[in-house]
Amino acid sequence: MVRISKEEIVVFVEENIRDFHDRRLRGLEKLKLTDVLSRKNPYLFKAKNVNTPRDFIKSILDAHLSSQEEGIFGEFLERLALFVCSHVYGGEKSSAEGIDMEFKKDDTYYLVTIKSGPNWGNSQAVKRMVDAFKKAKRIRKTNVAGGKVVAVNGCCYGKDDRPDKGDYLKLCGQRFWEFISGEPNLYTDLIEPLGHRAKEKNEEFQGQYDQVIERFTQQFKKEYCDPQGAILWENVVRFNSGKRE
Repeated sequence: MVRISKEEIVVFVEENIRDFHDRRLRGLEKLKLTDVLSRKNPYLFKAKNVNTPRDFIKSILDAHLSSQEEGIFGEFLERLALFVCSHVYGGEKSSAEGIDMEFKKDDTYYLVTIKSGPNWGNSQAVKRMVDAFKKAKRIRKTNVAGGKVVAVNGCCYGKDDRPDKGDYLKLCGQRFWEFISGEPNLYTDLIEPLGHRAKEKNEEFQGQYDQVIERFTQQFKKEYCDPQGAILWENVVRFNSGKRE
């Protein structure tokens, strides 16, 4: 085990967090109103009494961006986890289908899938993960001395105080970061460097966001509202869910 310093983590985070901000901004700049309208549930917003064009646009845009940002940031956290584990235990990106990382710790070989948080998938998604673990374990046992291979579902945040799931271990939050680094406080040490240039980047994003809200609202009024500005919900639902001739 080789310890990793806070300085090394800070350098990695500051060099790589810019990719999260850049991808987030590019995604907003390329976005079209039709993209958002086609992917979000119009019935939900009607049920929530969202009745003005601007409120509707803001609601569906925020929902879209939240989902997108979770995915982009999840990829960043996966890269960070691999960086930490490769430094401390020689962890490597896995070539096995459905597995993100592999490394040896003491006398045990670990197969790891990395997720952002603990509530990442339904029962079918979990079954697919377990199947991937079983397949990878069968292959790795033939190449690992002693044949001790353990599967781990690592979650970058959250809690699960019953980590033993039978076929695999589910390590969340502090447990996961300590598992791949040997440092019990790494999960809190990460917070400060993640704020690198956050104010500047978010001000840039907010400026673009305000422009998109205004542009989408005007377009939405022309295409999906009556002359008084009332939303024509049937037209919205027809675009979102109607059959294509």
